[in-house]
Amino acid sequence: MKIESVDFFYLSMPVVLDIGDGSQDALLVRIRAGGLEGWGECEASPLTSIASYYTPMSHSACKPLRYSLEGRHLNNAGDIQSIADSIHENSLDLLQADHTLSGIDIALWDLLGKKLQTPVYKLLGYKKTFPKLPYASQLFGDTPEDTYAKAVKTKASGFRAVKFGWGPFGRKNLVDDVAQLNAAREGIGMDAYLMIDAGTVWREDVMEAQKRLQALKDINAYWLEEPFINGSLNPYKSLSDLSPVPLAGGEGCNNFVQARAMIDYAGIQFIQIDAGRIGGIMVAKRVADIALGKNITYVNHTFTSHLALSASLQPFAGIESALISEYPVELKSLAEEISKEKIIRDGDGYIHVPEKAGLGITVDTTALQKYLVNVEIKVNDRIIYYTPVL
Repeated sequence: MKIESVDFFYLSMPVVLDIGDGSQDALLVRIRAGGLEGWGECEASPLTSIASYYTPMSHSACKPLRYSLEGRHLNNAGDIQSIADSIHENSLDLLQADHTLSGIDIALWDLLGKKLQTPVYKLLGYKKTFPKLPYASQLFGDTPEDTYAKAVKTKASGFRAVKFGWGPFGRKNLVDDVAQLNAAREGIGMDAYLMIDAGTVWREDVMEAQKRLQALKDINAYWLEEPFINGSLNPYKSLSDLSPVPLAGGEGCNNFVQARAMIDYAGIQFIQIDAGRIGGIMVAKRVADIALGKNITYVNHTFTSHLALSASLQPFAGIESALISEYPVELKSLAEEISKEKIIRDGDGYIHVPEKAGLGITVDTTALQKYLVNVEIKVNDRIIYYTPVL
């Protein structure tokens, strides 16, 4: 089948707050072909990514992404790889390319799965899937008391794994951070997995991160996530050599090379990949395969919709040893309403990859009308993009 149209939709909450919550806006991609449509979601700045698809060519290695996609055929997984290769060749110097490609790739897999009436994970080569234990992913409270209250509520809802991150952690002082850690552990109890996300707060400062290691050990943290900015291989490795707590990182990787470097040189034990950021499901699957061979645990990064959650589960759905899955629990209404279906925990507290064709998720276009941001991009009085009909 031939790709007939590629549409981008910028969605947003009425007010976007200056907090580490990526569910406040969204960029959805809709690709139509053969009477079917596939949907993807970019974990990226919506307007920037739209511009990368439509921008005029700067030179031969800086073409808009549409140059490599529109009119192409989609009949098998090789066609998706061919499109990605073409984008990497034609948009080599367009640094937003992989972010935008991520949503495109996800939509292509969804579309191909619907054409072949097959779940995406089977198209990736997995014969069966394994249940994942979701961790309730949320921000630290403004105070230790707030964090404790959140932890108690999360425990009561039945989660067996919890992650706290961002917020004030690492931004005040050591005493406050220790109080936050203790509040989180006290609230969820000693039996639950507890992950801590520093949100890159220490940049590349190993000594500052090192001050928290004993407190992290005392609360039996399952991992310390993103102590440093993405790609800080030497600081990661230095802290890893000192730390009694495993390190996790990689959500900031926006291409395969960055993820491979984290696996090979950062000393991490958990590689966290966002399919909506790294270039899509195909690249994420490559990372999952390499991580498995290196005895490093692959974990999805997902802090937005259940469409993104389904996409993020596909690359490691068939890896039994990769047990843990991020599961956002503080979504804004926009992210909640993107999909009609939800990936819900079973009676034992696990989640499962949808068994329906494609991603198994239906976008609720009616519910999303109130979040639609009308955009028009004009160059020399010529309109090169305007918001399509959702």
